[in-house]
This record gives sequence, structure tokens and C-alpha cells, in this order.
Amino acid sequence: MENKEDILRRGRLSAGPSEEVNAFSSSIPADRWIFRSDITVDRAHTVMLARQGIISKEDAASILKALEKIESEGVDAVNIPVFEDVHMAIESKLIKSVGENVGGRMHSGRSRNDEVATCIRISARQELLGIMAELLDLRMAILNLAGENVDTVMPGFTHMQHAQPTTLAHHMMAHISALDRDFERLADAYKFININPLGSAAFASTGFPLDREYTTALLGFDRPMDNSMDGVSARDFILDTVSKLAILEVDLSRMADELILWSTSEFGFIELADTYSSTSSIMPQKKNPDILELIRGRCGTVIGHMVAAFSITKGLPYSYNTDLQEVTPQLLRSFEITRSSLRILTGAISTLKIKKDEMRIKSTMGFTTATEIADTIVRSTGLPFRTAHGIVGKLARGDGNPSLSEVDDASMDMIGKRLSDMGLTQKMLEEAKDPLKNIERRSVTGGPAISAIGKKIESENRKIKDDEGLYAGLVQKLKRSEDELSNAVKNTISG
Repeated sequence: MENKEDILRRGRLSAGPSEEVNAFSSSIPADRWIFRSDITVDRAHTVMLARQGIISKEDAASILKALEKIESEGVDAVNIPVFEDVHMAIESKLIKSVGENVGGRMHSGRSRNDEVATCIRISARQELLGIMAELLDLRMAILNLAGENVDTVMPGFTHMQHAQPTTLAHHMMAHISALDRDFERLADAYKFININPLGSAAFASTGFPLDREYTTALLGFDRPMDNSMDGVSARDFILDTVSKLAILEVDLSRMADELILWSTSEFGFIELADTYSSTSSIMPQKKNPDILELIRGRCGTVIGHMVAAFSITKGLPYSYNTDLQEVTPQLLRSFEITRSSLRILTGAISTLKIKKDEMRIKSTMGFTTATEIADTIVRSTGLPFRTAHGIVGKLARGDGNPSLSEVDDASMDMIGKRLSDMGLTQKMLEEAKDPLKNIERRSVTGGPAISAIGKKIESENRKIKDDEGLYAGLVQKLKRSEDELSNAVKNTISG
């Protein structure tokens, strides 16, 4: 299949690829994703070429005007399927617009290798910022839910068995702690993404006197990459990012899984809003948490993308190999899934109906106060905890609501003494069996007591505000670079 518009193959190759080869090598979804980033890179590179005297300002002005028109017409107008990729599609359309004598100069000192690496980084950082914003929203939604439920008693679980009383606030703040770390990881990933490979060319840089620091500033990067071979070969920023997205997805999946369990009749802790539920095609009574199940399921998809990215990259020699084309879609799809999962989970949590009475009733089941009874025995009698543990273990064979006489019977069997003779009173025992008093005694840092959880909520509010400031700073820096590039383009065009 001959493509007369193919400015890339006409010199070295005498024939174009077959339709089958073209389809096999196509990367259209990823190419569409980086289209606007590609235009941005073309603009910055062209402005720099003119500034360095590598091309004339007149040619640069013509190129920049044509790029503006190409961008306004959109990605479909460049007809990517006819060419090998979006880069050649844009350049071909540019040359068709202004002629090869002008448009053919844009690629001076540049390769598709450094071009695509730069475009991926620009697109990836935008996606990452979007996910950071969604994560801030989710954290705030959970924080609001926790703030409304500092005294909502519920059972805590280990091994999916009733363990100790806690509060819904304490439970949800555990999820926030994990999401806090996720945000830190994403901010860290941004640093590895936001470095500039442009100017690396194929891998050995170029003999043209490029100003890499200038394009770094125009494109909003923190610094240029300091090895040109690394510039085109490195995809560890993708491995790093998709790994951190996979960890975030695991945290979202665990939260979704709990909400699914809590919505069942067996738990009965919550009810999902109708907008986040579905029903059955045959069973009219059903209210199914399909959306949460998809969040849980798609976590596995992101983990799969992470494994694929590592597997593709692990055996590649330096520098550039087309295998790397297969890595980008793993990142793109991971971004899409994670962002939508965050948004959906935020909405589901913001509209939850909490069944407080059911939570409190369930908190008294399964002898959840056993640990506090053992602790009370230690404090009141001076017995070692392990001895108290054994006594209460005997009581666990009963109905979970032992009387003082039953405690004495168990202690007689265990140590030959009555605990009531050693300082344990009925009042102490009743307080130990009260789930709310259990909770209030756990006022250490990180505990579920209202005082402790109140401090955690306050500190989390501050942390979210700090993270919002960090996010805003990153966005503002990119805006400043966009303005600088826009002004440079205008100045170049105006002469």
C-alpha cells in the first residue's frame, strides 16, 4: 500500500506497509491521547529553534500559525490511521499546509523518540493531577462522613469475626490514612514524570545548538534529563506511576468491598443510594451494589496493566525500542480506571445511608467487649494480662454477657480465687461490657475515643488543606509555563 503523503518512508523504503502491518502497528488510542501534548511540544520546539537561529523567525511564524489551525481542527483532521503515528500525521499536515521548505524544518534537532517521550510525560502529568484532585475530593467526603459519626458505635473485625467495639469515624479514618499515603505517592510520582527528555533526539542528542533549559521552562518541566540515552529509553516513570495507581486501586477496592459487605442483610450497616445501585432482571426485590463491584473488579485490571508494563520493559536493551509503544496504553487505561473509580466512590460515600441502630446492636454481638473485661480485671486485681485473658476466655463460651458471679466461677476454676475478693466490682464489670465506654477508654493517639478521633479529624483537615496547596502549586506552575509559551508563540508570530 503506497501512501504518497508519507514523508517519512519515501527515502529509505520503496513501499508502504500493508494494511495488516499498519493495523498491527497502530497505537491510535495512545496517539489520540497525546495529540494536544504533541502540538504543545511542537510549539515549544519551534519557538526555541527560532530563538537559537536554527530556523528563521519567518518560518517559525508560519509553522506556529499552521499548528494553531491543526489544533483547532482536532485530532480527527490529521488522519492518524494513514500514517505511522500522530507525530508524522501532524508533521505531514503541517507540510501540506505550509510546504516542505518551511514545515520540513520543524523537526530539526529532534527525533520521534524524544518527542513521544516528552508528549507522554506532559499527558501523564495532566492525568496525574486530575487523579490527585479526585483523591482530594474522596478524602474530604470520607472526612465529612467520619465527622458526622464520631459516636456511631459499630463492631470492629479481625478475620471477619466480631472483635472489639469501635466507631464508624474510627473505621473510616483508617481508610483516610491509607489514602493520605496514596496522595503522597502520587505527588512523588509527579516528580519523576516532570523532567524533560526533549533534545535527546534519537538517543545521542544533536549537533544543533538547542536550548534545552528554555524548552524545559516553556513546557513546565522541573529540569532537563541529564543523559540523552536515558531520555528516550526511560519508562521507569510509567512503571512507578502505574505501581502507585495499583496501590491506590487496592485501597479503593478494599473500601468498596467493605461497603458491599455492609450493604448485605447479614450486616445491614448501610444502604447505597439508588443512583449507585442496580436491580435484578428476574428478582424484583434486589438492590445490587454493581458499581462497587466494578470498582473492586477493575482493581484487578489495573494490577494487570502494572504487570504488563513491567513485563514489556524488563528485557529491553537501551535505547529506544518499539516495544515501548505497548507500555503507554497500560498507563493510559490505568489512569482512566483510577480516575473514574475515585469519582464513583466519592459519590457513593457522599450519599450513603448509615443505619446507626443496626451498627450499635451488632457491636454487642460476639462478645466484643471481652478485651476490655480482661483489661479491667488487670487494672482492678493486679493479675497478669495473660491470666486475665485465660479467665475471660472461659467466659467466652457463654452468652457474651457474664455476671460477676460467672466471672468468679471462671476465676475459681483458673486460679482458685474470686476476682470480686480481689477488687473487681459489678459496676466495673458493667462498664467494661458497655461498648461506648470501651471506646472512650481507648483515647491513646490513633484510638477510637471521641477525643482521639476528634484530634485526628482536625489534623486530617489540616493535611488535606496542605495537600490542596501542594496540588494548586503544581497547577499554577503549569499555568505559568503555558502563559510563557503562549507569549513566546505570539512574539514569534508578530516578529
